[in-house]
Amino acid sequence: MDFIWILIAYIFGFVIKQLGFPPLIGYLLAGFGLHAYGFQADDLLYALGKYGVILLLFTIGLKVQIKDLTRIEVWGGTLFHMAIWTSLLTGLFTLLSATALPYFTDLTLQSSAIIAFALSFSSTVCVVKLLEESGEMKTRHGKLAIGILVIQDLAAVLFLVFAKGELPSIWALGLLLLVFSKPFLKILLDRSGHGEMLPLTGFLFAFGGYELFELVGMKGDLGALVFGALLADHRKAGELAKSLLSFKDLFLIGFFLTIGFTALPTLDMFFIALGVCLLLIFKAVLYFGLLTGLKLRGRTSYLSGLSLMNFSEFGLIVMVLSVNSGWLDNNWLVIVALAVSISFVFTSISYKGAHVFYAKNKHLIRRFESEQRLNRDIFCQPPNAEVFVIGLGRVGQGAYRSLYKEIGERVCGIDADNRTIKNLSEDGMPAVLGDAEDADFWDNINLNKVKLVMLALPSIDDMQNITEQLRFNNYKGSIAGIARYADEQLLLQSYGIDHVFNFFSEAGTGFAEESLKIINEPQ
Repeated sequence: MDFIWILIAYIFGFVIKQLGFPPLIGYLLAGFGLHAYGFQADDLLYALGKYGVILLLFTIGLKVQIKDLTRIEVWGGTLFHMAIWTSLLTGLFTLLSATALPYFTDLTLQSSAIIAFALSFSSTVCVVKLLEESGEMKTRHGKLAIGILVIQDLAAVLFLVFAKGELPSIWALGLLLLVFSKPFLKILLDRSGHGEMLPLTGFLFAFGGYELFELVGMKGDLGALVFGALLADHRKAGELAKSLLSFKDLFLIGFFLTIGFTALPTLDMFFIALGVCLLLIFKAVLYFGLLTGLKLRGRTSYLSGLSLMNFSEFGLIVMVLSVNSGWLDNNWLVIVALAVSISFVFTSISYKGAHVFYAKNKHLIRRFESEQRLNRDIFCQPPNAEVFVIGLGRVGQGAYRSLYKEIGERVCGIDADNRTIKNLSEDGMPAVLGDAEDADFWDNINLNKVKLVMLALPSIDDMQNITEQLRFNNYKGSIAGIARYADEQLLLQSYGIDHVFNFFSEAGTGFAEESLKIINEPQ
């Protein structure tokens, strides 16, 4: 049976990937297909899905900066959106209850409000997978979307506490002391090395946080998130997240499969779920309107709203609790589960062409921007820069540091992660905060002086998009990129990148050249 899940998940995921869409769509379809043929999910599959969500929330915590959650565009945008959405959908469902539509006739004001509230959440799993596959977790809109998801998760925890009528244990107050455990946790992370002990340490923190919060009557998922946030400012946080990446992605396949095992819908349920999914357009538009109203740029608001244009697995938790409490009919759990699945497909397909759509329609989208710009959205170009290094991860930083020693301020490092920029600035190497995939970014850049743009990014799709942006803005200089594999090297060359360096072969060449200098130096 376990092999059947692996086989079907692989086939569906592989086919969907070849069509150019995220494999998670295939996993969702695989779950419904297995259910349709009479297969039943066992405890192992549900456990894998649960482990995937725990690791996901822990790795989100590793990227969360608490001060980002205090910004009004994060908490204000979240709470205003939830309030407006829930109010309007409650009214809509109440009106539909007066019609002869199946499943709506038995809805009360209370049950309508519960369904509307459950549909107000966006999927942490879907959004994070989408941003990770696009390489946009550290971008302005990526961080904004993650912050909104964290606030939503906190709202879900509060709802579950009050809905169950069970207050956390008095010992939950002791969780406030966790802040004093940071030095100890950091020592453990430092001493874990870089081998198999590093991901094992991540498992210890993620699952330990989950069990600790469950022990005192709090939601365990929140514990995993909190433990990740405690380590977010550690120098090895990024390395720890990467070490858990394969485990998290593998376990999350179980999560997507189990959604398909929720229930088999009737044709009426399918069409109602499809109709509910049409409201996703309003969900995205509402986010766009609120975020631009909070003085965010049109592109940031557009991409954040588009990524959040889905329904959430937390909504299913709210629905399960409501059904078990007798507040809702079980049929609505099936409808919402189906709507959640369809919404994942909607988001994955629509976000795929998001950057191209913005580039073609940016003048229209910008009309809704506030005249006043937030300080962190203002970009100032270094006057003497002739070389841009885009992407300041390990490879990019190595290139930037070497070039800075040689040509000083004629090179400019650019990255979307403000922590990276801050660390480099503290080392006396000023770098610029910016998202090079942003069409607005290049509109504010004078490319006449720039002779070379170096792309040190993990995603070849990102490098393709930036190359297109540069050519669209009449950039005449050279573009260099880094590839990890031979097939990626050919792809980048086909995109119009002038010089493509193979990461592994160039590292070996550099190692050999540096080593030769040792034996050639006079003794």
